Amino acid sequence: MKNIIFALFILVSLSGFAQDSEYKVSSYFTEGNKAPNTHYIGEAWLNAIIHDDAELGYNITKATFKANSTLDWHKHSTAQVLIIVDGEAYYQEKGKEPVILKTGDVIKCEKDIEHWHSSTKVSDVTYLALYGGGQPTTWTEVVTQKYYDEVAEKLKSN
Repeated sequence: MKNIIFALFILVSLSGFAQDSEYKVSSYFTEGNKAPNTHYIGEAWLNAIIHDDAELGYNITKATFKANSTLDWHKHSTAQVLIIVDGEAYYQEKGKEPVILKTGDVIKCEKDIEHWHSSTKVSDVTYLALYGGGQPTTWTEVVTQKYYDEVAEKLKSN
């Protein structure tokens, strides 16, 4: 009986050193949820690492697009920063030429600038998107498969 009481005393004492379960811990490594095919072509997964945090004031989303997948033209009410974590992406702002972004590249799109970004024809891409909370993304125009293919062909020859 003494041993049981002693063991219980030790367990109760050690529980004070356990990690507080009230921390909200998310993982960058989580693939996320498959995105519904609403404003893109192909396959995409989204992991809302930090989302709608009023105190922080911005969101961090990890997005993974399979090769040959693209978002539609859109804009944000705040600036957006894309950090290419793995793979290659196409990126274009309205009125400018498209470019290829590669692992390690960081690009900032100013607020209210129409743009689109995607994986390339042959490479998946994973990126972190940092952008202000509050207002939802404004979707402006569809990026057709034909347009995407034309961009891919143009950038392949550069």
